[in-house]
Amino acid sequence: MRQFPSPVSARATPDGLASSRRIRRTPYTERLISAGALRFTVVNHTLLAREFVYTREQMYWHLNTGVQLWDVSCQRQVEIDGPDAETLVQFMTPRDISVLGPGDCLYIPVIDESGGMLNDPVLLKHPDGRFWLSGSDSDLVLYAKGIAAGAGMTARINEPDIWPLAVQGPRAEELMARIFGDGIVSLGFFRHREFSFRGTGLTISRSGFSRQDGFEIYLPGTELGPELWDSLMKAGNDLDARAGCPNLADRIEAGLLSYRNDMNHENSPLEVGFEKCCVLDGSIRYAGRDALRELSANPNTRRRIAGVVFDGPPCPACSEGWNVYANDRNVGEITSGAWSPGLAKNIGISLMDPACRSPGQDVNVDCADGMVRAGRTCALPIRPRAGRPALRRTA
Repeated sequence: MRQFPSPVSARATPDGLASSRRIRRTPYTERLISAGALRFTVVNHTLLAREFVYTREQMYWHLNTGVQLWDVSCQRQVEIDGPDAETLVQFMTPRDISVLGPGDCLYIPVIDESGGMLNDPVLLKHPDGRFWLSGSDSDLVLYAKGIAAGAGMTARINEPDIWPLAVQGPRAEELMARIFGDGIVSLGFFRHREFSFRGTGLTISRSGFSRQDGFEIYLPGTELGPELWDSLMKAGNDLDARAGCPNLADRIEAGLLSYRNDMNHENSPLEVGFEKCCVLDGSIRYAGRDALRELSANPNTRRRIAGVVFDGPPCPACSEGWNVYANDRNVGEITSGAWSPGLAKNIGISLMDPACRSPGQDVNVDCADGMVRAGRTCALPIRPRAGRPALRRTA
């Protein structure tokens, strides 16, 4: 077991980001700071921890061997209910949601009239017919309200008081069973069910933003947040349970895309590898259908997502796209990059021109530190997990 240093004695603050009511603290923020969180970012107007007193390599290895608690309250839920709820959700996505049964989860691209990506939520269908869209970083609730109002649909749309907490890592199942009972073991991948905690029903799904096994707990209200956190930490003491956050190297290895990093409204789902999520035969009605069909008819005119493995010392943070060259020609850009401790290589997710998107092509990556590093394109995921299939949001 790799050892961690003790958290610093001085209490950290979230970079001054919580000084405004526009930025939401969460039921777990104070617990994160006590556990060694040093820096936060803001996603969906909500704090998200991004750096701890432990090194990124320590956090990576721990995620690959133990269990971590992630405050992912920034995954805000858009709840859609009412007579036209299913019609509204279907109009927002090119994926056929009729396959979704109660208790199912489904990864869906949400697109606009031109086929551009607006969000990539996980869609949950509840037994009573309600839908939750567990969204990434964009104001998805406003898009849903706009469509419903413009189309005259009868639907109730709101952002419920829900605060997700992720439990991730190969020992996640063992920890969750100690709190929620053995029934959690039979919960299938991308399935959700209600479990009880202190007399309160919590929706729990088997999902998460990592290539590890994991769960996401949807806590209603804030009151039980600290107690839920403390109970999990206490029950996981002998499992070396730790506070953590989404791990960049792990998600790149898994080929998990991040909205606003690897894609935005200028990219179609066809461009970023989500063809299987798009019905293009005209059998379902959704915004942007004609635009997507036109893009599909011209595959050689659009960029495609790909993996890249490249040499050199650990690369810097990829805060802007890095140009990728082949034969001295710019053929794309790295959208997310990191050093992989498991591979002892730099790895990246890239958008590549049609002529240079097949695995095994030699490229050069022009990093922000001025170093040009030799690399090679590869398929995604870069590093699948042995045993249980990688738990990807693209299920």
